[in-house]
Parts: sequence; structure tokens; C-alpha cells
Amino acid sequence: MNIIQDLEKYKKKQSLVLSLGMFDGVHLGHQSIINHLKVKSREIPNSQTAILTFWPHPRLVFNPNDDLKLLNTIDEKIELMDKFGIDNMILKSFDETFRNLTGEEFVKEILIEKLNVKYLVVGYDHVFGKNKSGNFQLLKNLSQSLNYQVEQMEAINLLNENVSSTKIRNALQLGNIVLSNEMLGYNYSVSGKVIHGKKIGRTIGFPTANISVDSQKLLPKKGAYIVEVLVENQLYKGMLSIGTNPTVGGEKLSVEVNILDFSKDIYEQEITIYFKDFLHDEIQFESLEKLIDRLNEDEQITRDFFLK
Repeated sequence: MNIIQDLEKYKKKQSLVLSLGMFDGVHLGHQSIINHLKVKSREIPNSQTAILTFWPHPRLVFNPNDDLKLLNTIDEKIELMDKFGIDNMILKSFDETFRNLTGEEFVKEILIEKLNVKYLVVGYDHVFGKNKSGNFQLLKNLSQSLNYQVEQMEAINLLNENVSSTKIRNALQLGNIVLSNEMLGYNYSVSGKVIHGKKIGRTIGFPTANISVDSQKLLPKKGAYIVEVLVENQLYKGMLSIGTNPTVGGEKLSVEVNILDFSKDIYEQEITIYFKDFLHDEIQFESLEKLIDRLNEDEQITRDFFLK
């Protein structure tokens, strides 16, 4: 996949079959758009697929104090776009000049003159340009004079709900891993480097790897989870805790995973956690003994989960 980060230096004039938006999560709705781009690209001679997306998120540009957390880091989004077969990923910074383009200016100057878009696919609710002046109707109105085609995709429906990044974020914040994974079409994940923690887990028979997670990455709600852990290209079963460890007087939020049947030293290594299901909310136990009892119970539930 070709990654384009500077549109000023982009000189290629190959016809593009393109969609634009944040694509946060690259969920089932986004995947349907990507698949449609690939179909159209095969129909249009000498064309390639492209996704035009923005970094940072426009909401964070308009309001730097916004506490928005994202389903994907930029590296995760690139990896997913590559996995789903996109030819070109265009990363546009949402700077002052760009944010002041009207919808019509954006279509003419960026999509047509700069990128040579011949077929444009947009989501069912997509708006763009200064003051949201661009929408599907504008795209349709301009298409004939600017010699491109445009199509609007309907939302993907799951359990009588339209799939959206917002709904996936909400599901994760409720600990509803099963629903969020269904809407994503893959298991939600977080990645990070293994860092040193208080090492309390090893003293009670449940050593954990503490993970440093990107500050903009959305974490599911506090609690315990059944997970898979990718370490050195190998998957392991595990139990993950997100919380402050109130039983042992913790205050700072931590993400730590107990990897089952694993004893390697992995400090400073990058690992990836794949969420499979929710175990329970964060609990403050009366004693370490009660905590150990619950960990033993969680381990049995986790092992049984993977036997299904």
C-alpha cells in the first residue's frame, strides 16, 4: 500500500476510485465501502483505490481540550487499510488552510485537480468542507461538470442498528466486547510496550505484564477481560485488567495482562491484546485472599472460554 503524507509533493495522475472520512475503527460499514471501491476500480481502466483520511481527528483540531478517544491509532489504521487491500492511503493534516476550504473548493482543488478522482464513494451521513458545506447533493451537482461519478453507500445494519464508530465506542465503554467485535468485524485490540509495574501480581501467583498504551487510544471500561495476547508472533490466552488496583491501594489507571502458561521476560517488548469477552467490573476486595480466589475463578472461566 502506498502512503501519501504530503499532498503538495503528490504528482501522480493515475485515476483514483476514492472514499474519504475518518474511518475510525475500519468497521463493517467502512469495510463495505472499501470492498465497493475495489469492485469499481476493477471496472475503471488503469485506476487504483484510495482512502483520504485525516490526522489528527478534526474534533481535536476544533477543540484541543476534547477528550475524544479513538478506536485506532494511526499505525493500526494503516495496518487495517493494508489488510483490506487499499492501494493508496492519503493522510491529510487538518490544518488551518484545509479547514477553511468550502465543500466546492475541496472537491475542485483536492479531489479533482490534485488527486484525479474519477469515482467517489461516500458514507450515508458524510459531510465535509467549511461549515459542513459539502454533502452528497453537492457532490452530485458538481459531478458532471468535473467529470467524475459519485455514489452514496447505505449504512450497514446489525441487530437493527446502524454500525458506526460512535456506537462501537459506546459499546466498549459499557464493556460490551461481543457487540463491539461484531460491529468491527474483528477483535478490538490495544498494543503497547511492556513496562515495569509494582510487581504485586507475581507475589500472589498471577504475574502480569503492564502495558503502556497510546493516550489517544480508547480503552474499554474498567474491569477484567478474557483476551488473547500476541507476543513475538505467537498467540497466548490471557486475563486482562483495566483499572487502578483498589485492593492494593492503587490510584493510577493501569492496563495489565496475566498471560496463561507463559514465563518469558518480555519487558520493553511491544505486545498486542485482542479482547474476546468481558469478565466483570473492577472490584475492591476485602483482602488479598479474596482477590486470589477471584483470580483463580477468572482463570478457570477464561480456560473454559477457549475450550468452547
